[in-house]
Amino acid sequence: MKKPVIAIDGYSSTGKSSISKVIAEKLGLIHLDTGALYRGVTWFALQNCLNEDGSINLDHLFSSFDQIELEFKNDHGELILFLNHIDISKAIRTNEVSDNVSFVAKQKEVRDFLLHSQRSLAEKGGIIMDGRDIGTVVLPNADYKFFLTASIDERTKRRYNELISLGIEADEQQVKENLIERDKIDSEREIAPLKQAEDAIVIDNTHLTKQETIESILSHIQNI
Repeated sequence: MKKPVIAIDGYSSTGKSSISKVIAEKLGLIHLDTGALYRGVTWFALQNCLNEDGSINLDHLFSSFDQIELEFKNDHGELILFLNHIDISKAIRTNEVSDNVSFVAKQKEVRDFLLHSQRSLAEKGGIIMDGRDIGTVVLPNADYKFFLTASIDERTKRRYNELISLGIEADEQQVKENLIERDKIDSEREIAPLKQAEDAIVIDNTHLTKQETIESILSHIQNI
């Protein structure tokens, strides 16, 4: 029997990736953090495609797609993102990447570049994919769809603590402003905006622990 395809969408810092990872382990699925792919492209752009004023040169980026090889490798059950055979899993979590990823991710050319690879990975089933447009655009026929949300203050606290745990300096107010700006860009972009699929199960985890959120999702997934 083919294993299910599960889509988890939602706002930044609702725990999509870490929760998806645990569910993947429990159900024997592959977890794909699509946000990491967009961060990978953003990191490449920041290293190679800047204008003199420090902004990203989109034309340069689009013409460089043939130089971008993104690959997840399994390291003791954890998928590590490599760009051109270099581990960038920590580099993509910096504030600089966070400040630019929504701008890069809203570009149609970037989304088209990554869309094919995401769908190819899901064809065989047995995958849980998280992002912002998985249930609406990438995998509209997913067997299960979830949409995670939480209050901005709670998401700020989570993101701030994540940065500190990674050894990255952070200012809590700046983190909050970054999240608000990302919400705005992600929700208002013309191409594949952050949006709840009509058939998605919504989970507000403002007052839920990570474990309670996981249990809530698992309770909806039957007959696996």
